[in-house]
Parts: sequence; structure tokens; C-alpha cells
Amino acid sequence: MLKLVLQAVLLLACVATAPRKTTWTAIGDSITYLNDHKDETGNRVTKGYLTLISEKYPDVEYVNQGHNGWTSVNIAEKIESLGLVKTDVYTIFLGTNDWWQGKALGTISDYENQNGTSTIYGAFRVITNKLKSLNKNAKVILITPMQRGDFVYINSSKNNAYGSYKPKKEQTLEQVANAIVEIGKYEKYPVVDLYHESGMALDNMVNFKRLKDPQTGEYKNYTYPEYTNIPFDPEKDEYPYPVEAGNMTYDGLHPSDKGYEIIANMLIEKWEGLK
Repeated sequence: MLKLVLQAVLLLACVATAPRKTTWTAIGDSITYLNDHKDETGNRVTKGYLTLISEKYPDVEYVNQGHNGWTSVNIAEKIESLGLVKTDVYTIFLGTNDWWQGKALGTISDYENQNGTSTIYGAFRVITNKLKSLNKNAKVILITPMQRGDFVYINSSKNNAYGSYKPKKEQTLEQVANAIVEIGKYEKYPVVDLYHESGMALDNMVNFKRLKDPQTGEYKNYTYPEYTNIPFDPEKDEYPYPVEAGNMTYDGLHPSDKGYEIIANMLIEKWEGLK
């Protein structure tokens, strides 16, 4: 009997001293989604930012709410059907698809006045309202979109887009990043400002883009900004980013291992109490 009592006491002691798990929901687009779908990167990515953080901090358990190609407006419109659950921490990493799809930015008043999903500001308010309803004491961290070079999808060159070096529908990607910074200030949320502070910039998105020289028809490695003026034909040209072209991204948009390391480390710095 005494032995059973001692075993029970030891078990309770172990439970009491076991570190409490920290639950984390990462809301995002393909940059978050690909963490758990590395096959869709042509296996050029080893570990995404969620895996890097959870391996470094084993007490952190994540839920990947990354949705390929989605915008903040998509997330907001479907917020009640995503299956979001109560967790200790939420990160919101959106904006790059909003820019490319030409979603209206709006102003901070759309956020303050809860004007709905017609603007990016309004969509973010829908999202943050939902998180507050799930856990009013949760830590919420915002992540701005990173800069982007010319994107060419590794599995289909027909899916391509120019980089953030010029506006789309009269809006710049930097304006979207600035809006997220402004929302962070309004809510007093930490902001991981990848656009301005990560060191991931247009000239290091990739080492080069391999394209046909318009004069000779021979393939040549073009660096930024020269490659922005060289045409690319997805029907006829080879994939422009061989493995050795990768730098901060492997395809002009999605982070490489190097890029994911930067994102993870910057997020850790803003995640108070994690270190």
C-alpha cells in the first residue's frame, strides 16, 4: 500500500513539474502552408518557420492555419469556418496575396470602425476580433509581408507574377506592410516587420534569374534589377530558378531555408517569454 502511495506522489510531482505546453496558431498564406507541404516546394525547403521554432522550443505546439494563395480578405470572409481554436499565441502573416490580387487597402478608420471585409484594414479587424473572442488573453503577433522578386511557381511556370519593385493596381506592397505596422501600433501588438527589417530585399531574393538573351536566344543568368526587363515565356522557356539561383527565396517569393531561418529568429525576438 505504501508503495502505491509513493508511486502516486511521484506521479503527481512529475505532472506538477512538467513544463506547460504553449499552443500556437499560425494564420497565413502559402509561406505558412508550405511548412507542412515541403513536397510542393520541389523539396527545396527543409524546414519552415513553424518547425524551426517548435524544434527549438519543444514546449510549443503549433496549428498550421496557412492557406495557399489566400488573402486577409479570404481569411476574414471565412473566419467562422476555418476551425480556429483557443490557443495561447496567434500569429497573422498575410498581405502579399492581398497586394497581388489588388485588394483595396483602405485606412486605419476601416479597422477602428469595423468596416468589414471590403478593405485590408477592415479584414484584419475581423480576424483580430475573432482571436479576441477565442482567447482575450492570447498573445497576438503580426508579421508583415516580405519583399518579393519575380515569382515563378516551381510546379507550373504559367503561375508567375512580377515582384514588389512596382505597384499593382496603384498600390505597393510596402503600403500593405505599413498598414500592418499601423494596426500593430493601434492594438499594441508586436510586429515582425519583414518588409523593412529582415534584410530580405529585392537584390537578394534570388542570386539570379536564368532567361534567354533577347539578342542571342542563349540562356544567361540575370541579376536584379536587370532581369526585370528581360521577357520570360512560360510556354517555351526553361524554369528560370535552378537550385543554385536560390537565395532568400527559392522561386522569387517563397522563402528558402535561409529565409525561413530569418523569419523564425525575428519571430522569436518578438515572442515575449519564449526566450
